[in-house]
Amino acid sequence: MRACRGRHCGRGATVTARTGAAAASGAPTLAGCSVFPADNAWNQRVDDLPLHPDSDALIASIGTGDNLHPDFGSGRFGDFGIPITVAPAGQAHVPIEFTDFGDESDPGPYPIPPDARVEGARDRDDGDRHVLVVQQGTCMLYELFNARRRGEGWAASSGAVFDLSSNRLRPAGHTSADAAGLPIAPGLARVDEVEAGAIRHALRFTARRTRRAYIHPARHFASSDDSPSLPPMGLRVRLKRSFDLSPYGGQARVILEALRDYGMLLADNGSDWFVSGTPDPGWNDDELDQLGRVPGSAFEAVDTGPARTG
Repeated sequence: MRACRGRHCGRGATVTARTGAAAASGAPTLAGCSVFPADNAWNQRVDDLPLHPDSDALIASIGTGDNLHPDFGSGRFGDFGIPITVAPAGQAHVPIEFTDFGDESDPGPYPIPPDARVEGARDRDDGDRHVLVVQQGTCMLYELFNARRRGEGWAASSGAVFDLSSNRLRPAGHTSADAAGLPIAPGLARVDEVEAGAIRHALRFTARRTRRAYIHPARHFASSDDSPSLPPMGLRVRLKRSFDLSPYGGQARVILEALRDYGMLLADNGSDWFVSGTPDPGWNDDELDQLGRVPGSAFEAVDTGPARTG
């Protein structure tokens, strides 16, 4: 459907870990909200789940010799990452015009601030131009793909709305702001989580070639290739328990521990082994560079259920 690119908060907003009821639920938190219930697929450990029977072929198709790549950073080397904007509970809702996938998008209006962060430089036309907004109080997540300001609102190729207190999925076969029909924000690496010492959810990643199929909780495919050796959207991979983490430290170590315990979900077509996060000046790019030493052969595919084609 689209290629992926590889965020700090919106103006006047901060994305930080919060305490209180949300934290007590055991789920990750964002802007005072639980990021889905604790039993949501994004928040489930996979380190003890069975190996996918086709793990070797699936990992080989993504690339055993290609290395992991953090598609986010401090901004020192470019505007890489997908930003999250936090909107107040009283944020005005504005019209959303869908230009490509309106029949699969949740209709507006959305509470998108006029100064919401756009993936990549606002004045650039390339890239996926995702806009992600979490509304405080309501704990609703609004996501747009290929978003641009238009009049009093926004235009976008597609969009989706998620209730962060619910496990409800998109309709089967529907896209979202991501090719797999998944929410984006829950799968991003964030500085506040790393500084707290642990990421307790799966991360999001991309692969160049994917299959015309998807696995729960994904709801959509973005390929015409039926080859069983290609990974379907929603494929969960994890870092092998045998992979030696002792040479890795700092922020990279926390991310790798998350990839071992929670793994990552294939969410879009893009560069192989690109893992997603928010742009934030708090990232230490030198520490993140350690991730580039982790080969694809260090990962294995997890069996989380059958692939669907419709």
